[in-house]
Amino acid sequence: MGQLTPEQRRVLYVQEATRSGVHKAILAALYQVQAKPALMDGETGLGIAPVHQVVLAQVDTFAAQVQYAANTIRSLINNLTLNGWNSEALWNVEQGRYTDKFVQAIAAGYIAPANEPETALLEASDPGDLLAAYLNELSLEAQAIRLPSTFTYLDTALLAFVKPVPHCYFSLPHQRHALLEAVRLWCQLDTRAAAIASLNMELASTVETASLMIADVAKQTNARFDEVKLDAALLHFVPLMLAHYAGYPQQREALLRLTQLWQQLESREAAIAALAQTLTPALNPSSIDAALLAFVQRLPQTYDRTGEQRHALVEAFRLWQQLDSRSAALMALGVNPAIFTATSPKQTDITNAAVQLDQALLNFIHCLPANYEGTAVQRDALLHLTQLWRSLTTTEQALQSLLHDLKQMAVARRDTPEAPPVPLPLIPSAVSHRWTHETLQLYAAIIPNGSFTWAEATSGGMQMPTNQAAVDAIVRFAQLIQQVHDRLNRPLHITTWYVANANTSSANLSFRQHQLGDALTFYCEGLTGNQLYWFLDPWWTGGLGRYAAFPYLCSVDAQSDRTRWQR
Repeated sequence: MGQLTPEQRRVLYVQEATRSGVHKAILAALYQVQAKPALMDGETGLGIAPVHQVVLAQVDTFAAQVQYAANTIRSLINNLTLNGWNSEALWNVEQGRYTDKFVQAIAAGYIAPANEPETALLEASDPGDLLAAYLNELSLEAQAIRLPSTFTYLDTALLAFVKPVPHCYFSLPHQRHALLEAVRLWCQLDTRAAAIASLNMELASTVETASLMIADVAKQTNARFDEVKLDAALLHFVPLMLAHYAGYPQQREALLRLTQLWQQLESREAAIAALAQTLTPALNPSSIDAALLAFVQRLPQTYDRTGEQRHALVEAFRLWQQLDSRSAALMALGVNPAIFTATSPKQTDITNAAVQLDQALLNFIHCLPANYEGTAVQRDALLHLTQLWRSLTTTEQALQSLLHDLKQMAVARRDTPEAPPVPLPLIPSAVSHRWTHETLQLYAAIIPNGSFTWAEATSGGMQMPTNQAAVDAIVRFAQLIQQVHDRLNRPLHITTWYVANANTSSANLSFRQHQLGDALTFYCEGLTGNQLYWFLDPWWTGGLGRYAAFPYLCSVDAQSDRTRWQR
């Protein structure tokens, strides 16, 4: 079994830091300094040893060492806090890191209490070496993402961002997830179910109908919790966080996580960098683009050629083309407006003009998804079309209706009317087993009856996986990307999948995923990258991106957080 690459280790640090609220760089520093024990998977550990109920088998892999190290450091923080350490003793606000004093406490070693079964014994290490390794990791992070030189602004910026969150909440899935993650980290919990249960109990103290809300909490991991009640509990929790914020590490991490997921940023460090600028939780206008395009794609099936529908489409065309009048729009559509205003028009002329207008409008609609670039003019034209088509009084009502569509699209089954419609092109256009990196067959399907081969995943064999972890990641990702293929019902032309030697120093986190084997850059004949992006945006839960300079490419990855980007 091959050793993990530095990037694979980094992913584990990020994963456990995100779960526990512990600073990622300290985990990497412990690996460098401890270099023990020797583990069954060929790696060396972070200085974690069994104690109390924890047996050797539980901490005998690299992933387990990282997990238990994060838990144990979190336990140490709580223990020191109970013994009088304030936030200033734990966290250096100016430098955005743990204090030298706290790093020395980590280096001294720690035995977690016996009543904490998910923690273990942290061996002692040299405090100077640990601090040097920790500072080096922080320096590498700052270079990769271009972090500010001082972090004194951060707490004020975080509180300013979070304060208006309740007024900007539209119950979108990524917003709900952001708030749940903030609750989870604030309360030092490990799972979404535990966060929901804690909210249940919190709301129970203030709501008379609490008995209904906390019934059968044990089933919450399997049953969908009432979203209305969950939203109420989440919004109730936000002012509590603001009122009790004291700068403790887990509190800061909770608000950073909220910011990252709310803004759909690629990392914690990206959130820190974004907060250095003016940042608000207000809904980004581009958030409705996927719903707008889905609405437009459904129009041909619902076009009944009524006067109201023609008027709505002509108005949308006029605004799209930035024309001054309806007459100018009709002329641009190839129809003489005088036919409709003549004193004694011939019925045949009106009928022929209407047929001609309908065809021109349908052509306009058909081209919209591919031509949409997300400009304010285009978005306003389609938003006004939505308002007129749905007989709504105000633009705000149209926006609310599209947000409702977006929420349905995020959870809809692919065979239901609420699911994102498959984008249309402008021009019609071996028996599996557990693979290892020694037994790959380039032209064999990665998964049984799958559409993708190892040749596609490895650039024809030029980028062969170097260890089993990469092989397994490619197999898992092939199962996910098969869903994209099946929903589109079109072949995906792959430009980049697995890359054995990606640039690990790059700040482009989506490119780093290629080294893990769970990222894909691709195109589809006849479709633009924007069309693919808006089709995938509502339901793809990992990373999703597009390229301004390469308008036919789209990128997806399987990172645990929902992120969206354009480069």
